[in-house]
This record gives sequence, C-alpha cells and structure tokens, in this order.
Amino acid sequence: MFLVRQAHSDDLPTLLKLAKMVHFINLPADKDIIAAKIGRSRKSFSGQAKDPHERQFMFVLEDSESGAVIGTSAIMSCISWPGWPHVFLQVRRRSYFSEDLQHGSVHTTVQFATDESGPSEVGGLILAPGYRGHRERLGSLLSLIRLHFVGLHRAEFADRMLAELMGPVTPDSQTLLWEYLGRRFINLSYDEADLFCQHSKEFMTSLWPRDEMHASVLPAEARALIGKVGEETVAAKAMLERQGFTFNGQVDPFDGGPYLEAKTDEIPLVRATRAMKLAGAIDDAGAGGAKGSDGAKRGDGAKGASRAESASTGFVSFRSKEHGFRAVRSRIGIDGEGVRLPESVIDLLGARKGIEIGVTPLDAPSEAKGRSRRAGQRSSLSALADLPGDAGSAAA
Repeated sequence: MFLVRQAHSDDLPTLLKLAKMVHFINLPADKDIIAAKIGRSRKSFSGQAKDPHERQFMFVLEDSESGAVIGTSAIMSCISWPGWPHVFLQVRRRSYFSEDLQHGSVHTTVQFATDESGPSEVGGLILAPGYRGHRERLGSLLSLIRLHFVGLHRAEFADRMLAELMGPVTPDSQTLLWEYLGRRFINLSYDEADLFCQHSKEFMTSLWPRDEMHASVLPAEARALIGKVGEETVAAKAMLERQGFTFNGQVDPFDGGPYLEAKTDEIPLVRATRAMKLAGAIDDAGAGGAKGSDGAKRGDGAKGASRAESASTGFVSFRSKEHGFRAVRSRIGIDGEGVRLPESVIDLLGARKGIEIGVTPLDAPSEAKGRSRRAGQRSSLSALADLPGDAGSAAA
C-alpha cells in the first residue's frame, strides 16, 4: 500500500535526491533550502505557522511495505505579498494589418509583470522514475491529495489557486528561453537565477524591463517554448485541467512553462471533500461486508449494499499528534453512520472508530456532475484520478 504523509526531517536525503531529478524553482536541489522547507512544513502542519506567508505543506509518498520515500509534492498557502511579488511574463496576442498591402500578421508578446495579491499554489510534484506509470496511479495520488487537503482546511488557502507547470528543458537542465531572453537583462545562468529567487526577487524586478516585447524577435526554438510544458508534465497538466484549472496567460520567466489557475471553491475535489465519522471497518468485498461495532457483518449481497449510500474508492486521511497527516487512496463505504474503511487502511492511518477523518469520494455527487457537464468536463471524479499516463516528475 502507498501512503501520503507529511515530510519529516529524516526525509531530507531522499528529497535532495528527488530534487536533483528535476529543475524546480519551488524545490531546488539545495540541502539547506529543502531543510528549511521541511521545517516550515512541520510548523504549518502543527498549526504553529500563524502567518499565511510562512505556511507551506510538504508531502511525501511512501511505500508502506518497504518504508521507502518515492515522491513528493507541496502546496503553498500564499506565494506573494507586498515586497515579495509573484513574477511572471504576461502573454498576449497582437494583430497588425496594412490597408495598402491588404496583409496582416499576428504576433505573440511577453511583458514582465508582478502580482502581490497572495494566491495559493500547488507545485513541487516529483515521482521517482521507477514508479511512473504504476498501476496504482501514484502520480495522481500525490498530486490530487493536495486538493483533498485544501478541502479539509479551506480557511488556510486563498480564493485563487495557481499551478506552475515546468517548461521543456535541455538534457543538461537548461532552457533556451532564459538564454535568449532572461539572460539578456540578468547576467546569471538559469541555475543561478533560479536559486537566487529563493532569497530575493529584487534583482528580477530591478533588471527586467517592463516594456511589452514581441516574441517574434526571438529564435524560433526559444519562441516555441512560451507556454509549453515538458513531455513528462503533459499528464499532470491534463489532470489539473480536469479539476477546472485553465491557462491564465502567464508563463514562468525562467523556462516559459504556463501557469494554470482555478477558483479554489470551484475545484471539484475541494468541493467533494468533507470530514466524516469513521464508523468502522469494511471488507475488501465492499459495502456488503461492512462490520458493525461488535465486529459482525452488517448484511450481505444486495441487502448489505442497499444499506450503504455508496461503496467505491476515495481519498481518506487522518491527522494526529502522533503521526501527523496521513492519507491513502482506498475502498470506502458510506452509510448513515459515516464512512467505513478496510481494517488495514484504518491501521495505516493510525485512526480509530468514532473519530473524524477526511474523505473525498471519487464518484462525484449529482450536483458536481451537473457543474462538470456544464463546464465541458468529465462528470466523474474517478476519471480524474484514473488518467492514462500517470503524472511523472516535471509536474505541478
């Protein structure tokens, strides 16, 4: 079984190895920076981070049988504020037409801009190569569990949710967009500029011109990177789009990767998540095998199934002082008494009968289905967590 839990200090060596696999601005391969992020995450999970600017929740994916950490993801409550802006390139299309020539053209432009309004952001998703494409859909678990967490702790996050998707990079983890554009104004390598952004944004706001620039003057290979994602990010992009995220016209100034955005309260997984009482155990066979408080089965076959509101799969989580936040994808059975889980899942979460746990059924309620159809999205949340091509490393 695979468990998502909050990151601990002893995860640092593994997280450093994972960070070296991908070039992420929000998870650089720097031991001290990652250690600081784990520290902020620990304070955030424990409720000690009162300032939303400091709230950052870092998750890891663990193989519960071996204890190996095989992936990570994160969510930041607030990524910008006065004096610490979110920096990006605003992408536009400009049309020109000559009456004399009866000929026109359309050009892409980029303009450096900042945002200090404080949106939340999901990012830092990395899954070890050997587990990509796994039948348990580990990439989607690691990615979507963040939205489950937001649904449980909605007040800790902004009304806008961003997702930064990594743009294509060269085999040596460089990007032609930075070389042909950013480095013309800031004489730092891609790695140097990316790392320095962890400590200061002043060099970006002071040195990058605020004028609108026509991308047509860039070499074609650099221009083609604007708003594009790397090959390993395609599945993650599709997953987020099915959760209502759309391109907001902003791209990362370093690699050109797009920013997707959604209204937090309109994200289907956030809306579907709720706290429920743990009513007891359910057999692997489903709702018909649900057990009561005396350990006896609550019926069998159709009779047992009729007692349950639903019996399917979902994300479930429990947050305790002893273990912190823990979550899994599991079979669930929901009836009038609450939610029921396999005993092995209850044990792994460290939960017990009668307490409240977080639940996201992966079969959308009828209201959410209607909204999804109107938005042109799939009606079933289970489809969102079961995409072909699991999310890989260079993803949001």
